[in-house]
Amino acid sequence: MLRAPLRPNASFSLLDITKFFGPTTGGIRTYLLEKARYVSARPQLRQAIMVPGTEDGIEDEDGVRWYRLRGPRIPTQSPYRFLLRKRTIGRVIEHEKPDLVEVGSPYLVPWMVRRSVRALGIPLVWFYHTNFPRIISPRPEQDAWFRRAAGRLADRYVRRLRRVFFAALAASRAAVRELENAGFERVFQVPLGVDLEHFHPWRRNHAPETRRRAGLPEGPLAMFVGRFAREKEIQLILDAWPEVEARTGATLVLVGDGPSRQFFQQHNRAGRVRWIPYQTDRDALADLMAAADVIIAPGPAETFGLAALEALASGVPVVASDAGAVREIVEASGAGAINPDPTAAAMADTVSELFRRDLEALGSQGRRYAEAHHGWDMAFDQIFAAYHRIQTDYQNG
Repeated sequence: MLRAPLRPNASFSLLDITKFFGPTTGGIRTYLLEKARYVSARPQLRQAIMVPGTEDGIEDEDGVRWYRLRGPRIPTQSPYRFLLRKRTIGRVIEHEKPDLVEVGSPYLVPWMVRRSVRALGIPLVWFYHTNFPRIISPRPEQDAWFRRAAGRLADRYVRRLRRVFFAALAASRAAVRELENAGFERVFQVPLGVDLEHFHPWRRNHAPETRRRAGLPEGPLAMFVGRFAREKEIQLILDAWPEVEARTGATLVLVGDGPSRQFFQQHNRAGRVRWIPYQTDRDALADLMAAADVIIAPGPAETFGLAALEALASGVPVVASDAGAVREIVEASGAGAINPDPTAAAMADTVSELFRRDLEALGSQGRRYAEAHHGWDMAFDQIFAAYHRIQTDYQNG
């Protein structure tokens, strides 16, 4: 991992392109907004961001230019939209002439921009936000044959992408391994961050008021916060919850939205769960997380897990899957538990045992870890150091 800080007077311009951006999206949206804040505070930096939207538009603010290109919705993937305007994207690259182009979506965009960046001598970088082969087949050793076959096709596609991108960034050791196994030679592990002032244990002081406002009961409370998609393995929590409830008396709260919301709400245990919509108010979200006793992040395909880090910053311990990046955060912080097996019985045991531990002490430990390693400015110092290294390697051939 690069730890050298950004050179204070080094000018640098960047173009970010991703389709994974919308009004109710999560981690990638947060990453781009926080990066824009970081750039705005540093006059030597310039950033352009291209995302899809309902209509075309350009907006400038403090060294950051937003391009929104009208695109159709992606079926079954609301609120995501396609970026299909190849010629427009090419014109933007030509106009901006950035030092580096970072792509956050692996499907159409890399193929639409590769000629433009090569013609201008610009390195093309992939930030591996989404481990889509593992989303398709989260556990190849256990999945049905058709999922395994689809996962293998996705793995082959990732290997093709190594010929398109000059380098890749990844926010966890698990994601780095995936890329290196696919043949990527230049992979930089960089951290992501958390707003340490916003997600803070002081919010736990008014947790009873937050619970009353949200219609949540007193007593033990576990929470999932994120996108309602099948790869998040929310069904595993639902399957396990009757046993957890019987042992601990804990209530389960699911916060968010996504393409599989209706599917999960049809679960035979869904009536015993509290459902809270996606929170557009960041204060309301931070209050809710701080009002929980435990946050559960069961998805095995995470490349980082911002919600889990926000929980630790809020002083709340986390339950992670035995696979994926959230496990690394829990292991490094020591502030939570890892479910060793993707079964309802194992999940019930893991969550119930965590409730018997000193949750306040674990929460304090998680907060210290977040402060020491994952402030956003600290993260972007390392990310921009990686950009400079990539640019230098590219120029030196």
